[in-house]
Amino acid sequence: MVIRTRPAAILKIPAKLYRIGDLVRCTPFSRQTIHNYTTMGLIREAEWTQGGHRLYDESVFQRLSRIMELRKTKSLFEIRRILGKEDSAVRPDRCGPTDNN
Repeated sequence: MVIRTRPAAILKIPAKLYRIGDLVRCTPFSRQTIHNYTTMGLIREAEWTQGGHRLYDESVFQRLSRIMELRKTKSLFEIRRILGKEDSAVRPDRCGPTDNN
C-alpha cells in the first residue's frame, strides 16, 4: 500500500509479516503442519529473521484457505501439482512457453 501525503512525498507501508506461531493461532493448522507444508513447497516463507525464524506474508492465509478446500477431496501430492499449475499460470515462465503434457 502506498500513501501520498503531498504530490512529491510517497510513504511505503511495510507489509505485515507473520511468524509460524501467528499462523497457528489464526488458522486450524498445527505448527508441524505449517512446517510440513513449507518444506513440501505448498506455502512459502517471505523472509527469515536474523535468528533463523520463518516469516510469512499475508498471502499465506489465502494459500492455506485454498489448501483446506482442496484437502477435502485431494491428496497432498495432488494439491502440490494443482497449486504448481496455478502458480505458473499467475507467473508464466520467463524462458518461453513450455509443453504442458
